[in-house]
Order: sequence, then C-alpha cells, then structure tokens
Amino acid sequence: MTIPAQFDTKTIENKWYDYWMKNNYFHSEPDHRTPYTIVIPPPNVTGVLHMGHMLNNTIQDVLIRRARLKGFNACWVPGTDHASIATEAKVVAKLKAEGINKNDLTREEFLKHAWEWTDKYGGTILEQLKKLGASCDWERTKFTMDPDMSASVIKSFVDLYNKGLIYRGYRMVNWDPEAKTTLSDEEVIYEEQQGKLFFLKYKIEGSEDFLTIATTRPETIFGDTAICINPNDERFTHLKGKKAIVPICGRVIPIIEDEYVDVEFGTGCLKVTPAHDMNDKTLGEKHNLEIVDIFNEDATLNSFGLHYQGKDRFVVRTEIAKELEESGALAKTEIHLNKVGTSERTKAVIEPRLSDQWFLKMEELVKPAIKSVLETGEIKLHPKRFENTYAHWLNNIRDWNISRQLWWGQQIPAYYYGDGKEDFVVANDKHEAAAILEETKGIIITDFDELRQDSDALDTWFSSWLWPMSVFGGIMDPESEDFKYYYPTNDLVTGPDILFFWVARMIIAGYEYAGEKPFTNVYLTGLVRDKQRRKMSKSLGNSPDPLDLIDAFGADGVRVGLLLSASAGNDIMFDEELCNQGKGFSNKIWNAFKLIKGWEVSETIAQPESSKVAIEWYEAKLQQTLVDIEDNFEKYRISDSLMAIYKLVWDDFCSWFLEMIKPAYQQPIDSVTFAKAIEMLESNLKLLHPFMPFLTEEIWQLIAERTPEEALIVSTWPELKSFDTKLITDFENSIEVISGIRTIRKDKNIPFKDAIELKGINSENVSTYFDSIITKLGNVSAFEYVSEKVDGALSFRVKSNEYFIPITGNIDVEAEIAKLTEELNYTKGFLKSVEAKLSNEKFVNGAPEKVLNIEKQKQADALAKIATIEQSLAGLK
Repeated sequence: MTIPAQFDTKTIENKWYDYWMKNNYFHSEPDHRTPYTIVIPPPNVTGVLHMGHMLNNTIQDVLIRRARLKGFNACWVPGTDHASIATEAKVVAKLKAEGINKNDLTREEFLKHAWEWTDKYGGTILEQLKKLGASCDWERTKFTMDPDMSASVIKSFVDLYNKGLIYRGYRMVNWDPEAKTTLSDEEVIYEEQQGKLFFLKYKIEGSEDFLTIATTRPETIFGDTAICINPNDERFTHLKGKKAIVPICGRVIPIIEDEYVDVEFGTGCLKVTPAHDMNDKTLGEKHNLEIVDIFNEDATLNSFGLHYQGKDRFVVRTEIAKELEESGALAKTEIHLNKVGTSERTKAVIEPRLSDQWFLKMEELVKPAIKSVLETGEIKLHPKRFENTYAHWLNNIRDWNISRQLWWGQQIPAYYYGDGKEDFVVANDKHEAAAILEETKGIIITDFDELRQDSDALDTWFSSWLWPMSVFGGIMDPESEDFKYYYPTNDLVTGPDILFFWVARMIIAGYEYAGEKPFTNVYLTGLVRDKQRRKMSKSLGNSPDPLDLIDAFGADGVRVGLLLSASAGNDIMFDEELCNQGKGFSNKIWNAFKLIKGWEVSETIAQPESSKVAIEWYEAKLQQTLVDIEDNFEKYRISDSLMAIYKLVWDDFCSWFLEMIKPAYQQPIDSVTFAKAIEMLESNLKLLHPFMPFLTEEIWQLIAERTPEEALIVSTWPELKSFDTKLITDFENSIEVISGIRTIRKDKNIPFKDAIELKGINSENVSTYFDSIITKLGNVSAFEYVSEKVDGALSFRVKSNEYFIPITGNIDVEAEIAKLTEELNYTKGFLKSVEAKLSNEKFVNGAPEKVLNIEKQKQADALAKIATIEQSLAGLK
C-alpha cells in the first residue's frame, strides 16, 4: 500500500468512523461474553459540545474501547436529557421573539413548539460526539422524554406514592422568579454578595416610642405579621404584650416572644414575615401568625405592596429605602455581606415562597446509598476524597421537592376529581384513575374531562435518576433480557458538581427498584479551566470551540491533549499547547511507522546480535509498562496510563528500539527483526487505540490487508506475560555508557561516522549483555574490557565503572589538555569554597540539616569530578 507522506486527520477521521459504523462495531446485544456497560451522563437536549463534554466523553470512550479490546461485550448507551428548566426557557424566548406569549397558549400548543425545538436542535451534541470518535451504541440512543422513558418515570411516581413516600404539601420552597418554578435545595447556589443592612423604626402602638429592626430586605415589610423579641432580653421587657405599627402600610402587628431571636444580631428585634422566610414560617406556625404573601410569581409586588404593586423587588428595595428615609422610619444603613441563594440554571436570586408542591420522603430511601458507598465500599468514588462531600449531603438530606411549575417534562400523574385540593387520585393514566375512583370511592367517571391532571411537571432529575435502569427497560420490565444482562453497569464518568443531583439519586433509585447498585465505580473528572484557573464559559470568552480544536489538531491530538493533564477529580488548566503536543505525538507515531515500512527487508541476511538483544529488551519494557497501565486503570488514573504509553512509544520505541534495530544506510533489515518490529508496533497500537482511535486504526490497516473481523477496534489487548526485570535495569546502565560516548563525541567534535574504540574497566561486574547495543549506537569499532587504566585516552565514569576512548588524530591533544586543566582549576576553586563553609563551625551548627547535606553533596561531587579530570589528564600526558 502507498503510505501518505502526512497524516491527514480530516480524511482519516471520516473514513474510519464511517467504517466502524458500517461494520456495527459499536452495537451490543446480550451474548455469552461478560458485559461491560457505561451509560452516558445525558447532556441537555438543546446543548452543544463544550470542553467539559470533551473530557468526560473522551474518558468514557477510552474505557469502552479498552473493554472491547479486552474481550468484554462493551455497551456504551448514549442519550440526551430534556432539561425542563433550560429547554422551556429557550422555547419561551423563541416564542417571545416571534411575538407569542406562553400564557396565551394551551399546554398542548406549547408542547408542540417544544418538540419542534427539540427535533431541530436535539441531535446536535450527539452528532458532535461522533467527531470526537465516541464509540457509543447509537442504536440504543435514548431521550428522557421518549415514550418508554416517560412511562418509567410515571410508573416510578405512582409506585412511590402508593408506598407512602410521595406526598403533597403546602411548604416553603425555593422559587426561581425567572423560570417561574420551584427548585430543590440542591439547585440553589449560595453566593456571598455585598448589600445593605437597613435599620427600620417601628412605632409602638399608643405611644411615641419606637423600636428598631435591622433587615436586608426592606421591601418585605408589607408581609410583616409580628415583631419578635427574646423573652430573656432585658432591653425589651417594656415591650411585652404590646403591638407595633409597620411603616408605610400601617398594619398593626403583635410583639411576640421567642428564644429563637439572637440577642447579639442586629438590634435584638426580629421582624417576622412568614410568607417569605423559612425560619419566619416556623415562628408563624408556632405563634399562629397571619401569612401575607406580597409577591407575584415573577417577584414583582402584588396588591399587598400598595403603590409599589407591579414593580420588581429590587426596584422596590431602592425606592422604599428613599420613602422610609423621608418619613423618618429609616434610622441608618450599613454595608453588609451575606449569602444569597441563586438559581443554578437562570442565576436569578431565589425567593422563599409558600406553595403547594409534591415531595419525596428521603429519610429511609437514602440509607442503602449511604451504606454502599461509605460502609461496604460496594460502590467506589474516584478519587476517594469525594466520599466526605457525599456523606455530608446524604447525612443531611431533606425531602426532595419533585414538582416544577413547567410544561416541558413528565406531567405529574395526579388527577383531581373534585373542587378541593385534596380530591385527587394518583394513577398511570386517566383510565386507571377512573378505575381506582370507582373501586375505592364508588365514584363513576363518565367523561374523562371530569378528571383534571395536575399541571406541574416533574423535576428533570426525577427522570434521570432512573437512567441506568430505564435505558434497559428495567423499570417497565425488570425481567427483560437487556436489563438482566447489562445492569448493574460498570463505570460512571461524570463531574463532581452533580455528585448529589444525579449520582447519589441514581444510587438511591438503584437500590429501591433493582435491589442493587447501579454501577461499581464513579470516576469524577475535574472542571476544565483556562490558564488563569478561570472556569471556562461563553460569557468570559475563554472557552474554545471543541470542533475548532479538532479541526486544528485532529481528534486524536485533542483527546491526548486533554487527557495528559486530566487526573481524576482535579481541575484541568487547559492550554491549546496541550493539543499541539497531542498532534506532535500523532506525527511521531506516524513517522515511526513510515520509517519501519520504508526499510528494505531481506530474507537471507542473519539477524544481528544487537537486534536480538533489542527485541528482548523492548518486549520486557512493553510488559513492564503494561503492568503499570493495568494498575493505573485499576485505580482510575487514566492520565497516568496515557503517560506510561506516551513514554513507552516516544522514548523506548522511537528513540531507542528503532535506533537499535535500524539497518545501516541503504542496507536491508533482516526479516526476523522486521517481523518483530511490526509485532511491537502492533502491540503499541493496541495500547494506544483507546486514546488515539483514528491514527491507530489507519496505521493498523496500512500495515497489512485486514478483513473487518481483523480491524484494530475489535482486536485483542496485549496479554500480560512474565518478563525479566534485570534486562530493563541492565539497559539503564547501557544508556549511561552510550550517553557518555555521545557526550565525548559532541565535546571533542568527533563525527558519528568516525568509528571509535572503547575500553572499559568493569569493576562493578555489570552485565555485558547490551555491549552489542553500545557498540552499534556508539559506532564503536572495537569494545573490550581491560584491568588497567588506558593511557592517552579520554575517559568517563558510569557509577564506579570507567570507560576509555583512545585518542585518534581527530583530537588536538594540547588543546584538550589546556581545556581540562582550566576545568580542573575551576573545580578545585569551587571545592575550596565549599570546604570553607563546611569548616566554619558557626555555619555547621546553625544551618538546617537539609542545607548542610546539600553542601556535603557538592563536596563529594567536586571531589569525584576532580578525580575524573586528573585521570583524563594523566592519560593525555
């Protein structure tokens, strides 16, 4: 075959991906083999590939390709998440741009627009993953809103409700006024923000006295229904049993007593707003206070806000401060730092709000998830340090608010049949709801329109927590062949930011529905950051387009660049130079392949001793590296595995092995050595394939004609065999000898084409097995061991062994003596200064042990160097 001069990434990548797809290598069906299963963390259906996806999916592809080579029935299930909040927001924005208000549409009309949006953009990210080389089983692609997936979610809800674990309650929830929906506690990000502390004066009813209260939210005074003091606070004894008047609105409210009030904070008095603060709500229930909700769903004030009705809460905060000041009700303001809850999705400031919502009881459900990770180790987190985060979340878990005030998502399967909020039945559909009503209450539904389904949708995570089971039909049919074969899955690769949102919840669901873990290992990747340690984002403009990187450096180059610095759980300081390094590695491998294939092969010439030795050494080195690779994979140190292969190929294979076996200029190579070189190259390609699939498949197919059954992607991972470690350590010594020869050649300007003689005193009794390699790589015409120093020769040491290169006519002896004498004098001067320090009693007694040891090492090195130079001079004179 003709080998192209350059590795053309664009052509090669399309060619081999199409070939893999055509031959259905990615698809898996249950068979006699042991399964190896990964489910993709489903990206948002409307998303596009970013650097985090690149890293995460490259690691998954490495694991799945390696499993395929190791003979497992590898199955990587891809898919996307409907992402209710994010997707609905995009559809609403699109409609708004078209002059359409969501509120003017029926649910069915809106969902039609949402599906059109999904159909248009939904496949983008999966198609982009193909450019990366992701070997997903595309025939198994799932979407969390597929009919069978939605059916699984509804069945789960009904089951948990029937078990008494799901309930409807009027609770204080986290309200996102931009998305106009509730959020679970875990979807709220607390950020420290600088604001103001407003000191407000509340007049005491029936007197001219007033009390002062500190608040960060003066706009909420319209919802005040009490003032609370600590009964033990002597400053306010005179206020007991009295009432206060709320500024501006004039509402008369009681002054209550409760030890909850912190006498040290603010003024020691607390305004109680039960509708807009979790702790205030608790106080309100305890003291039977009125609840006044002052906000609309978009966080503008309602009619309770009087003349501020319709205005945004933050606008009101500014304006009301001015009004309070003018009326004399604002005593002062202070700068104040406090933590503000914001929506993970929209970044809007969260508003506590009382609302009818659906909740899932977590106290019992969470126990198996705690045990499996923190006690039995049945599920392992990599790195292990994330167990502390996991423990904190799960040991402090609260009931999960699973309802969202959205239309895009699985609609809650609760059907109302009466006028009251409590007149409902939970069922898989209206037919079942009607049957339950007839059976349990004797109510006969003649028209399904009499049943009104709850308008809320379920939290997106309530569908994705079933993902490892539902993708294999395990919720709808636990006895299905796929579910029994592929579940539990093996490895999960994801980010630590969704350790609770998704990972912990999948574990909870796995034990609840399948009675076992959903996966064995969780590999937590770090965040991809820029060189300044900033998180990559569109707003900062510091996130490169992954497809542009692939275009510039090739998919293999980008994969290598990302993985070289991607240790588990640690953030990655991304630099495009890493991808350039990956591209350079691709070129190195390509050029090595071209070098080998460019040799003329002879069937008649004998195999040189040096080649035989080189092959034995490289086979041992490859096996040693394979042990390291397996160990690193076992510990989920993917980056370290790649680095081990990188060094094996770049240093050991290209820099040493090929040089050892390379035939002389314009001379053929023997067929035995050539066959072994190809065999070693093929072993390298197998190790490299999970990391660099395109380049390796291209070279593999160019080495020889292959049938589809012989493609690299379905080849066999190198087998671990016993090896002689002494070969490896002995060669390290030989490398130093070769390096010594090369140094002398360079320093004395002796061209490599000029052969030299080499003599050595083997006082350490070092193995001579690699002498043929030393002879070849040093271009040594004669190499012998002697018992005495060689006069008239240049010398160097390797440990305590000494080597001599007799002087030839190419060396100016006088100039060499002068050079060595100068070096000797300098070293002696250096030694003198070191010994002066060491003879200084004050320095020796006062210096740290580490500093003292450094000086002693300098002394030893200088003495050794002086001895070597003096020996060289003696040989020249």
